Amino acid sequence: MTTEYSLYGDLARWWPLISPPDEYAEEAAFAATLLGSASIPVHEVLELGSGGGHNAVHLSSRFALTLVDLSPEMLAVSRRLNPGCEHHVGDMRDLRLGRSFDAVFVHDAVDYMVDEADLRKAVETAFVHCRPGGVAVFVPDFTVETFAPASEHGGSDDDASGRGARYLAWTWDPDPDDSWVCTEYAFLLREADATVRVVHETHRTCLFSRDRWLGILTGAGFEAEAIAEVTTDDRMPRDVFLAHRPG
Repeated sequence: MTTEYSLYGDLARWWPLISPPDEYAEEAAFAATLLGSASIPVHEVLELGSGGGHNAVHLSSRFALTLVDLSPEMLAVSRRLNPGCEHHVGDMRDLRLGRSFDAVFVHDAVDYMVDEADLRKAVETAFVHCRPGGVAVFVPDFTVETFAPASEHGGSDDDASGRGARYLAWTWDPDPDDSWVCTEYAFLLREADATVRVVHETHRTCLFSRDRWLGILTGAGFEAEAIAEVTTDDRMPRDVFLAHRPG
């Protein structure tokens, strides 16, 4: 099973330069606070859509993490960064590990659930793997209430190898009546021999209202609330969904 996007497949080895792990420290700390809010002690955490493990590298000092992602290439990146974590290839829509966890964390990989049916499946997966008294935390990039068209850029260099990456991301909504938005990515990728190539890729990601999110979470059996993200970044704080599984 593979992902449809090159960013998480052929280009996965560039991920630590495109989105460096140290940029995740603040949001991982905020997520850790929410994960620790369960009514039971939280030790074992399942992360669905863990990608290159850039949240995990900050969370692993506090929790025992099991990391699941659709992309084997991204998991290979994560294994190098998080050798002490358990890794599995899997789809958050149908994953069944046959065990439960004190908490479940779903970062922005949930954005790729672009229709309600897929989002319901992902939420059900989180519920099935969450122990009674545990908690699930979902961090979509946008809800209807927080979305605005925007662009961003970033990237970094690896001084040791001479490799470097830069990106431009432009997010907009082609059709306000559907449940997804579009992000156009342009990547400039410099190899160690100083050759540079350009890659363009279009991603579709979900856009649901807070009420729709809360309805899907409560429909799965969670007691859910929307919380405004605490961030020092110069952007609209995200809606984070905190979902407790009744004990």
